Amino acid sequence: MSHSFDDISTQLKGRHRRTKRLKFMSMGALALAATFLVVFIGDMVMRGYPAFQQAELHVPVTYSEQSQEIPLAAVEEDVRDLVSRGWLRQLPRDMAADASLMGQTIDRWVIADDQVDQYLKGHKSHLKPKQTAVLDRMIENGTAELKFNINFFTTGDSKLPEYAGIWSAAMGTILTLLVTLAFAFPVGVLTAVYLEEFAPDNRFTQAIEININNLAAVPSILFGLLGLAIFINFFGMPRSSPLVGGLTLGLMTLPVIIITTRSALRSVPDTIRQAAFGVGCSRWQVVRDHVLPLSLPGILTGSIIGLAQAMGETAPLIIVGMVAFIPDAPTAITQAATVLPAQIFTWAGEPEQAYVERTAAGILVLLSVLILLNAAAVMLRKKFERRW
Repeated sequence: MSHSFDDISTQLKGRHRRTKRLKFMSMGALALAATFLVVFIGDMVMRGYPAFQQAELHVPVTYSEQSQEIPLAAVEEDVRDLVSRGWLRQLPRDMAADASLMGQTIDRWVIADDQVDQYLKGHKSHLKPKQTAVLDRMIENGTAELKFNINFFTTGDSKLPEYAGIWSAAMGTILTLLVTLAFAFPVGVLTAVYLEEFAPDNRFTQAIEININNLAAVPSILFGLLGLAIFINFFGMPRSSPLVGGLTLGLMTLPVIIITTRSALRSVPDTIRQAAFGVGCSRWQVVRDHVLPLSLPGILTGSIIGLAQAMGETAPLIIVGMVAFIPDAPTAITQAATVLPAQIFTWAGEPEQAYVERTAAGILVLLSVLILLNAAAVMLRKKFERRW
């Protein structure tokens, strides 16, 4: 008997050791994942933070007929190569909009060239020694500084890095997600309600359920090919538009919304349905007045998560052409547009260091929005969740 007890004790000790090893391995995996996450976010912050600053020069600007014809003549010769060409191109429009500027010389802070920007940030630049000497003197005099880069948030894409921003991509993203929500939410919720509350359990509905579950695992680029074939080639919708992009992402988001909505509907106890039937409600009244209101928090949570996933997609939008050069923000869902992930993808292919900064900064903005969307989903679930 004692021998049997010793054997059991040895087995228990072995089990406890294996449990501890599994616990430590799990904790190690969690720590490794957290480390990678911290390194990734830290690297993005270090690379992207400089994009939120832009070099500006305090120089005298002469508004005259000559500078209206030749914008380079508006600034002194030694700083002409240091001032952004994009800023100089705006001078004729500024003088046309405000005639009182003509004949004046005003000291102004102007946008500097991207090479000047990189020099002030301590990065490698292609400035000539003479330009570097002038810039060093301006830094000592306080007429060359790094200021908050408002252009990053108020301008669209540009061939000049100092003027490249996310505004047009942000507006394209908003319009695209609105189309996605308008299409995927009602279709997905109504489909889930039918399958869960009204559809008979037969081979046809079982086949539909299997296909919906399979569609949730289909690579997103295939939805882009489907959108290209149906919406552009068949229906003739405008390419690169939020309308096509939103419908394509809507197709991709539909399985997620259907699955999460069905799960939310199942979470409502059958006693709620039976009580409603007991007081004479029809099946539609039961669903409309009792089941849907009680399952709405779960439906909204799943929809927000689906939209967040769609917002981060690039592959299907590349297929439908939403990677075009879009300097101006779209004002309608049929105009050419791009989205934040596609804009980041475009900047990632540019060789200039300034675009590398903007790529990382765009990733930070996109991550911030995705985190906010997921946080909103969690808060909605916590606030309205009911335990039965």
